Amino acid sequence: MPFEFERLNPEGLVLVKPRVFPDDRGFFIETYKKRDFAAAGIPAEFVQDNHSKSSQGVLRGLHYQRGAAAQGKLVRCTAGAILDVGVDLRKGSPTFGRWAAAQLTAENAHILYMPPGFAHGFLVLSETAEIIYKCTAEYSPADEGGLRWNDPDLGIEWGITAPKLSARDAALPFFKGFEGL
Repeated sequence: MPFEFERLNPEGLVLVKPRVFPDDRGFFIETYKKRDFAAAGIPAEFVQDNHSKSSQGVLRGLHYQRGAAAQGKLVRCTAGAILDVGVDLRKGSPTFGRWAAAQLTAENAHILYMPPGFAHGFLVLSETAEIIYKCTAEYSPADEGGLRWNDPDLGIEWGITAPKLSARDAALPFFKGFEGL
């Protein structure tokens, strides 16, 4: 199997480590194979791909989609390095409000899967980074939401105190009182 699947806590997050085939011409990587992912408990059907490029110190998130628009995501960094974070927002989940992070880089080729019901954010660690992620639902502006990146109740260890944020992300609400998705 060309993938190693490492289960993270909170439950549902999976770090995927694909096998890289390097040679003198470059490399080859399978980044997704439906059968292998389904066998590992990731039976997701992806319907939208997104590509983002950001500069060092940019923090995007924490974003989520509600209801039928809730998105599972398969995130990978194709250039540079990011700290990728998922926060469990699933109502009734034993890990509700908990987060996990993984460093995704072009060099390590790791991929992070987060199921629907998670908020997602990332911090760019390198001079620039490009991120490609597959989504299980199409983006719906009417169903979007978010939480503050530096919420003390979440306690995410970003390793930065003054990231570059969009005006929207800087004004997102705090987690306190959030009842779940």
